[in-house]
Amino acid sequence: MEAGVLTKEAASAFRAHVAGLKSETAVDEEHFRLVTGFNDIFVVIACLLLLTSVAWIGSALVPWLGALAVSATAWFLAEFFTRKRRMALPAIVLLLVFVGSVLTSFVLLLGNSPQHLFFATAVAAAAAWLHWLRFHVPITVAAGVAAGASCVVALLIWAIPEAKNWTTAISLATGVVVFTLAITWDGTDTARETRRSDVAFWLHLLAAPLLVHPVFTLLGVFEGQTTYGQAAAVVALYVAIALISLCIDRRALMVSALIYVLYALSTLLKQYGVIGLSFAITAFVIGSALLLLSAYWHSSRVHLLRLLPPTVQSRLARTNEIL
Repeated sequence: MEAGVLTKEAASAFRAHVAGLKSETAVDEEHFRLVTGFNDIFVVIACLLLLTSVAWIGSALVPWLGALAVSATAWFLAEFFTRKRRMALPAIVLLLVFVGSVLTSFVLLLGNSPQHLFFATAVAAAAAWLHWLRFHVPITVAAGVAAGASCVVALLIWAIPEAKNWTTAISLATGVVVFTLAITWDGTDTARETRRSDVAFWLHLLAAPLLVHPVFTLLGVFEGQTTYGQAAAVVALYVAIALISLCIDRRALMVSALIYVLYALSTLLKQYGVIGLSFAITAFVIGSALLLLSAYWHSSRVHLLRLLPPTVQSRLARTNEIL
């Protein structure tokens, strides 16, 4: 559709036809481009070899120069493989290498004190913004938001040194902000037909660990012992996460929280004598539940959305049976 091969109406009709064949709406499939063909993998391998050699040669002269040379090379490669060839996986890898190498070069040049990290992350965020203006790779927004959030955290620690002990609270607050931003992007494309939906996907993927890890840390999941109360809280929280995931039609939160549920329940079984098969039993139960939810994802979402006010439904991904 974006390339002009199909009209918007033809693209929508084709998506609806494919969804009908699968008995599931195209929205619920949660599409995003990652690999357009094996050539993507071939190009990525070649790019990484070239970028590694550039970094090696440059760092032999001056450490920060190697990273800066990598960022320039990544931009140059993106001009062809991203802008002209529109290859999905190389575009993602080259963006991450570009922003990461810009950040690394300034850290090596300035140092890693809070004030220097503030300037380095600010430059990385600006680099991500310039990359977005030029190439419009969906993951760029998430990379820029991550750099911007790191910039704010560095500024906070610079102003208040004790803030380095507030990692859990800072992570949770950052996760809420990023999740809100992801919902906002999702709300601009409820049909999930444009690049904005892909941008929202990567933002959800960034927000998920920032939200999930501090919450489960506060529950004491990794303290070595798991009580019935903790296990019940973990399961209840995961059910709540599943309901939220159904509402927004994004699975990133559930995937990020999965390891915590598996660990908590398997630890509980170990404590009560089920040692050899504790993880296997937990994985069997959780895996079966997730497969069942996946099989009935669309129908479950339909029933759940009917419980929400119409104003909320209008901001969420469309479901034909609701509209």
